[in-house]
Amino acid sequence: MAHSRTLPMEVTWETLKKYHIDEDVGFALPNPLEELPEKYNAWILVAKNLPELIKTGQLREEVEKLPMLSTDDLKEYEEQCLGHLALGCITMAYVWNQADDDVRKVLPRNIAVPYCELSEKLGLPPILVYADCVLANWKRKDPRGPMTYENMDILFSFPGGECSKGFFLVSLLVETAAFSAVKAVPTVLKAVQQQDKETLKNTLLGMADYLRNAQKVFKEIHGHVDPDQFYNVLRKYLSGWKGNPKLPDGLLYEGVWEDPKQFAGGSAGQSSIFQCLDALLGIEQTTGRGPAAEFIKDMRTYMPPAHRDFLYFLESCPSTREFVLSRGDADLKEAYDECVQALVSLRSYHLGIVKTYVLDPAKKQSREEETASGQSEQEHRGTGGTDFMNVLKTVRMKTSQSLLKDR
Repeated sequence: MAHSRTLPMEVTWETLKKYHIDEDVGFALPNPLEELPEKYNAWILVAKNLPELIKTGQLREEVEKLPMLSTDDLKEYEEQCLGHLALGCITMAYVWNQADDDVRKVLPRNIAVPYCELSEKLGLPPILVYADCVLANWKRKDPRGPMTYENMDILFSFPGGECSKGFFLVSLLVETAAFSAVKAVPTVLKAVQQQDKETLKNTLLGMADYLRNAQKVFKEIHGHVDPDQFYNVLRKYLSGWKGNPKLPDGLLYEGVWEDPKQFAGGSAGQSSIFQCLDALLGIEQTTGRGPAAEFIKDMRTYMPPAHRDFLYFLESCPSTREFVLSRGDADLKEAYDECVQALVSLRSYHLGIVKTYVLDPAKKQSREEETASGQSEQEHRGTGGTDFMNVLKTVRMKTSQSLLKDR
């Protein structure tokens, strides 16, 4: 039971480094590489020119001409991450090409084999995931400058102009802003273990401030991402082949598997940051068998294994929520609720973003084109292949139900 859990040792940032968490950028990859060893230049060249190659109709031909390369020379973790990102972007572009009905059901072996090799090394599926396009797809323009939108860029993009940059970078900046709250993990765990109510209360209030700041950062998306461009262009390149009527059987990875495989596309659900906050605050999102719980558990398989392990570690620690409940301290309960309420507000804002960038453009398109029923069904499914609005509403509801007011 949760109240009988004990920490094996004092948890510090030194002990948490093994989970591939950086004290400055959190779950993001610190200072991602921009280039691979010379033999892999062909991958990088195609990945950097995806929008132009798609526009001129040359993308698939260029991909099919790529040499079959071994991944043995990609020995460093950062090299493997860049290789996985580049091949992931190439794969999405090859499958969806000009984002019409001309969809490829087979990924050629010259891409499929090295992509699956890298995926196995990294413990990730062979599809573009959040860890690729957000956490590893960024750089500082001035290496000594701050992590601000103005001083940052992305490594690879899709058609849709500046939409890719806006969507990926704002997602990253929200992630790093919210990570300021996660930095409290060692302090929270130690306070619970030592039954230090005052430290825990102050830490929870500080976490609430950081989450409110993350919501302010989230608002920047409106200045950088056009809803129509996102819905009609970028979103299609992030779509996976699980629960997708355009690839009902999945994608065949030539030279790897004999049968097609189904994988979900990139999704904010693959971010470790909010599942981490749920685990730390004792908000049980993965209990039960409902669609939301199943989706959250499934999304963990799309995270880097070290981040997944960190979530399991947090869930094995003494429960912050149970400790606060057991103390019967009104001020402590109020601080806990303020932190949870900040998370509820952030999730409500996310729902509003989804309405603006997915539901509203979908309704507009339906009115204009009298969309066929098959397409209409897909409008309400996210790039992760789920009925995302029901999932997001359930996650927000469970967060809200964790408030301790009147308990």
